[in-house]
Amino acid sequence: MVRWGDWQLADAHAGALTEAHVELENAGTVRWGDRIHLAYHWRDDRGNPIVWDGLRTGVPALAPGERGRVTARVRAPIPPGRYRLALDLVAEFRAWFAELGGEEAARDVDVAPRNGRPSALLPEWVEPAPDWQERVAAAHAEGYAVVAGAVDWGGGALQPRPRSLEPYRPGLGRMPGFPHPLLFPSVLDGVEVDELEVDGLPAVTAPADEPWLYDGRIVVRVPPRSGRRRA
Repeated sequence: MVRWGDWQLADAHAGALTEAHVELENAGTVRWGDRIHLAYHWRDDRGNPIVWDGLRTGVPALAPGERGRVTARVRAPIPPGRYRLALDLVAEFRAWFAELGGEEAARDVDVAPRNGRPSALLPEWVEPAPDWQERVAAAHAEGYAVVAGAVDWGGGALQPRPRSLEPYRPGLGRMPGFPHPLLFPSVLDGVEVDELEVDGLPAVTAPADEPWLYDGRIVVRVPPRSGRRRA
């Protein structure tokens, strides 16, 4: 069991990492081992789980009756709004402490839009759609660190659309788990990505540790003879 002391959450921005500073006590009869972690759930105002099974943070090997402090990593949910954050301990491969009769440490949290300055991989010879910037900015504020979309191929009959660009046809909307590299991405400063190319066009691999978005309504037009890197 765990007895919660004072705890504070730093400012929370949608999709971004923050920290919770937590005081806790081992209120059980067994010393905590290396399979005991502090984690969390995010719920909506009706108690429905929005994010279950959050990031893990190790806790001190406290004996029964001992107290300690933990600085836990917490990733805020998407989109911005009011949520309820519930902290709990989990015995890995066994159960959450709350499932064994313990109590969560919970409070309501206002999650703000994600902040940060974006940098876009847009060569001067491509043409973003008129609403490209608006859509990208809205997606970043919603919580996505990397945002990318579709390619309108302007080669015409003389330069048929390369087969490698077939997955990037406009108009499909959001595609969770998009399995291809992200073309012409907008990336928030401080987010590390692996850069590559698709048919000579700038791209990145979707990050494994940050929320990202592919949206077929976010369109960049590639004019004739601009589909490959210029000499």
